[in-house]
Amino acid sequence: MEPTARPRTGGPDEVRRATPARPVVTFAEPDIQDADTARPRLLGVLMGPRTAGAAVCLVLGLGLIGGAATGGWLSDDGTDGGARGTYAVAGSIWHEVPVDQLFPATVQGPGAGPGGADRTWTRVAVAPDSGCADAFDPLLRKALAPVGCLRLLRATYTDATRSQLTTVGLLFTQADSAAMSAFAARFQREGLGSRTDLMPRPYAAEGTLAADFGDLQRASWTISVRTDLPVVVYAVSGFADGRDVTEPQPAADAMKAGATTAPAQAGLGFEATGLAGRIVAALRKSVTAATEKPS
Repeated sequence: MEPTARPRTGGPDEVRRATPARPVVTFAEPDIQDADTARPRLLGVLMGPRTAGAAVCLVLGLGLIGGAATGGWLSDDGTDGGARGTYAVAGSIWHEVPVDQLFPATVQGPGAGPGGADRTWTRVAVAPDSGCADAFDPLLRKALAPVGCLRLLRATYTDATRSQLTTVGLLFTQADSAAMSAFAARFQREGLGSRTDLMPRPYAAEGTLAADFGDLQRASWTISVRTDLPVVVYAVSGFADGRDVTEPQPAADAMKAGATTAPAQAGLGFEATGLAGRIVAALRKSVTAATEKPS
């Protein structure tokens, strides 16, 4: 069963509050200075200088071993806990962060276009957060099933010329770090991101420039399974005039030098890849801010 979204009061662009991060706890170094100059005791037994020295060495040795072990435990707990904390924050941030923070109204892409040209994308529409049932073609939905679908956020952007459209999506999964890493490896190994029968769907919004941005208008796309966050990010681009595309091409291929397809010639591979990269960067920034925020 998919989790129920938090009630909305103002549509998809409502402002949400960030979850406070786990407190950062620091441990003071122990005071190992002893002002008492009397002869030392071990377990209450008065000792001579040589015995005391040996005992101190023993204690220090045990302390170093114990300290190393304790340090290892603290390090492991901090590392694992930090990873778990980051994943927990990322998994819930979809209803805690304002939509303008995840999908900015304007996204700058310096050097993101063909030949290093700058790009600027303007948001056309934001889809209400939802599940994945109707957002993907059945085959892609099946391919993504192993990591689960916690929530899906989508927005559609246009370029500065308003001649191209790109939908970018953030699929928040139910998988942990190990499961995401395994899935990413499989996704790469089987080439699932470049199959035309696994293209993500665009988000078409009535009354906007993207009203006719449907399945037949898909021209280029990219899908990235993140291993640092429980997220699958994708982007699919096409022409804003509603023309059908008979030869869609994965963004990686459309960006290759010498590619002659319509998506490649129009730079649509760069549009998909460039915008997806900026949205992921915005997401990671939000997660970092949430996890580092003091209590």
